[in-house]
Order: sequence, then C-alpha cells, then structure tokens
Amino acid sequence: MPVYKTYVYHLLVLTAVIVWGTTFVSTKILLANGLTPADIFFYRFLVAYLSIWLLSPRMLWTGNLKDECLSAVAGICGGSLYFLTENMALEITLASNVALIICTAPVLTAALVRLFGKERGFSRSFAVGSLLALAGVAFVVFNGRFVLKIEPWGDLLSVAAALLWACYNLAVKGLEKYPVLFVTRKVFFYGLLTILPVFLFHPLRTDAEILLRPAVWGNLLFLGLIASLICFILWNIAVKHLGAVRATNYIYLTPLVTLLASAAILDERITWIAMMGTVLILGGVYVAENGCRWPEIRFRRSQKERC
Repeated sequence: MPVYKTYVYHLLVLTAVIVWGTTFVSTKILLANGLTPADIFFYRFLVAYLSIWLLSPRMLWTGNLKDECLSAVAGICGGSLYFLTENMALEITLASNVALIICTAPVLTAALVRLFGKERGFSRSFAVGSLLALAGVAFVVFNGRFVLKIEPWGDLLSVAAALLWACYNLAVKGLEKYPVLFVTRKVFFYGLLTILPVFLFHPLRTDAEILLRPAVWGNLLFLGLIASLICFILWNIAVKHLGAVRATNYIYLTPLVTLLASAAILDERITWIAMMGTVLILGGVYVAENGCRWPEIRFRRSQKERC
C-alpha cells in the first residue's frame, strides 16, 4: 500500500479520536437537562441509524449466521454494553480512574489479536510505546491533582469497558469483507436493540419539552451525526485498513484532547505536569507505531591508524 494512503487512514482515526475526546461537553449538557446516560446513548444511536440508511439502504443481512452473530457482538461491545459499563463506572469510581483504565484498550486489543487474530500483536516497540503513553495519560488525567481512590467495582467496570472496546475492534476486523457503511449500520442496529431492556427499569425520557430545547436537540444531533455516524465510519475504515492494534493506539490521545477541550471551553487549568504527560503520550504513540529507530553510529579508523 502506498505510504500516502496509509497516512490518510491515520488521519481518519485521528479525526475520530479528536471528536470523541470533546463529546464529554455535550454529554454534560444533556445530563444537566435531565437525560440519563441510557437516554443519551439511545437517541444518539437512533439519529445515526436513521441517517445511515440514506447512505447504505440495500443490504439487510450478512452472508451467514456466523457473520450476523459477529455483527451483534460488535453492536453490543462497541455500543450498548460499552456505554453502560463506562457510565456505571463513572457513577461508582473517580473519573480519573475510568479515563486511565479505559486507555488500556490498546494493550488489551493487542493481547486479543495475539490470541485470536492474524495481525501482529505485541512487539518490543509496542510495549515501550504503550508504557510511555500510559504514563503520559496518568499525568494528563491527574493534571497536578493526584487523587488515587480504589473502588473495586468501579475499576472492574472500567476494565470491562476497555475489554469490550478491544472486542469491538476484533469483531469489526472480522467483518472486513463487507462494506464499511453496512457494518457500521449493523453496529448501530444491534446497539439500539440491546439497550432496550434497560428501559424496562428506567423508562426512556420522551418529554417533548426537554427534547425540543435547542441545547438538547443540538447536542443530540452532534453526538448522533458527528460523534456516532461519521466517527464510527472513520474508525471502522481505519480498523479495516490499518488493523485493530494500530488504530487503537490512538485511544491514548483521548485524555489529551479532553484536557485541551476542558481548557478551551470550561476554562480548566493546564499544569506543567499535564504538559509533560502530553509529550509522553505523543512520544509513546509514535514509538508504538514506528518503533525505536536509533541512528547507527559507526566508528571507522583513519587510513593512518590502519597503517
């Protein structure tokens, strides 16, 4: 594959991660207006699912039962169950714990690929890059306010969310023979389908007075059309062409984007510790992707010395 085409796929996954790193603002606004995490997930995926039918309306089912089950796994792991475990973790443990643990997704993806996949899993450069990036994530997440609080159930749910995202990437990679738009539509469908049982215990908010507020429908459209429809398509294209491990490396950048968005929108302070973390994250992602390429230094004796 030509180098310039590879750069295009890196740009696609980077775009998706940047957008996902800013979605916390929209989610906070929607929560403040009375929607629950399950409500937000349902409406954003519903908007995405209805919209993608305009782009991919023809195929209804995969070619066999195995691939249909794989589509369901992708919808559950990258949709309903992922968002539920992440939000439940946020209600139990510190947001910093969740952010840090979720960033283990690249390592978990590499482990699963080594066990079940065909592409390259762990390598020395990947291990070094991951350690650097995770250290940088810790610096950025705590941002000079180191608070460590162990909440076993919340932390376990965070690990589960990271593992679910790793499983999602493997499932999408296993469906690479199908068009990306079709796979993405199936993800939205099964994500919506499997979130419905939650509303038996916590009914879906359908109040017109809430949904018609500009702040609500505007942010739902952003989450549905940009953060879900467009970003899932971009991510799935990248996974298809770069592989699950290389694409997931960019997850390390999410806390960095969130930090910058917090500073720009919410006026949060960026400390020198967070800036150090930024350098470590960028360096770690580079090393994991490109390896440690040290220049070779060769000392040659002069002609006079040889004589």
